[in-house]
Amino acid sequence: MHTPVTIIGAGLGGLLLARVLHVHGIPVAVYEAEPSPTARSQGGMLDIHDHNGQPALRAAGLMDEFRGIVLEGRQAIRILDRNGIVLFDKADDGTGKSPEVQRGELRQILLDALPAGTVRWGHKATGIRALAEGRHEVTFAGGTTADTSLLVGADGAWSRVRPLLSNATPEYIGRSFVETCLYDADTRHPATAKVVGGGTLVALDPDGNGKWFVAHREKDGTLHAYITLTKPQNWFATVDFTDAAAAAARIAEEYDGWAPELTALITAGETAPVLRPLHALPIGHRWDRVPGVTLLGDAAHLTAPNGEGANLAMQDGAELGKALAAHPDDIETALTAYEQTLFPRGTAAAAEAPHNPTPQELINFFTRGERTG
Repeated sequence: MHTPVTIIGAGLGGLLLARVLHVHGIPVAVYEAEPSPTARSQGGMLDIHDHNGQPALRAAGLMDEFRGIVLEGRQAIRILDRNGIVLFDKADDGTGKSPEVQRGELRQILLDALPAGTVRWGHKATGIRALAEGRHEVTFAGGTTADTSLLVGADGAWSRVRPLLSNATPEYIGRSFVETCLYDADTRHPATAKVVGGGTLVALDPDGNGKWFVAHREKDGTLHAYITLTKPQNWFATVDFTDAAAAAARIAEEYDGWAPELTALITAGETAPVLRPLHALPIGHRWDRVPGVTLLGDAAHLTAPNGEGANLAMQDGAELGKALAAHPDDIETALTAYEQTLFPRGTAAAAEAPHNPTPQELINFFTRGERTG
């Protein structure tokens, strides 16, 4: 392969692909809209699974670096009802099947494993056009362009590459997260820190009414929470998220009567609540082979959060990288082989995405050894 593979998006999937290609001596360039690797927060905790995320990191030759950022004890999982009653409590078993790491630290490992200049920061793709013989030209904000014989859309839910392959667009799934953080919780919010425990907390109503939330214990006593509400988007439009106190109070109203150590995850946060509307592509999303272009991660199979998103994106990146390494002079054979496994993988993950689970359904989920992400 004599021309660089061009990846749009420097998330975990795109960077994992870039690293696997680098390991195999295949030239690659990654274009990212953000101006720098520290331009925004990279999110909270991720559990990296032994059946997809970890093998992807192994293919990238980064397992030792990965083990160095694992947060011990964070595989613990606790399920409570709205009154704070513990329904399920499982300690970290120490097996390493789903160790927890900080997303930002994992991303930094991938960035550090690439040659300087591989990621071109501050390059927002604004247009893409097909050229002859499977080549594509990408135009970036500011007018610069790049052309390539292989374009990979690793650019997330609102991918600019996806329209080359598919008319599908993400649709709102009927619920949203509101993200909050409590800092130094063991000292400043001891009751909430105690109820969260050492790893992940899930609290929900017994009737599966769409009110539930997840909280993760991160480094330095930080509690990172995702409050779920099953509401139409126009309901959230009535909440003034520019007024942090008012927004927190309005969200907390929906959890009236819940245990105060739980609702403190909403009202006691040191950061302004952040709205995260949830969208998904149609289950079974796929496309006909188009020369010189493919997708990975959320660009290919965006679904409701189910603990698989980051793991699948990295698995996609590893599998695509290995396919290209196996067929370095035949891009189309490589892409065909990759997509034959990509489509069923994405479909299976989407089918397992939780909707509004009851406590027992969630207990069954974790009893099978699965995780929330």
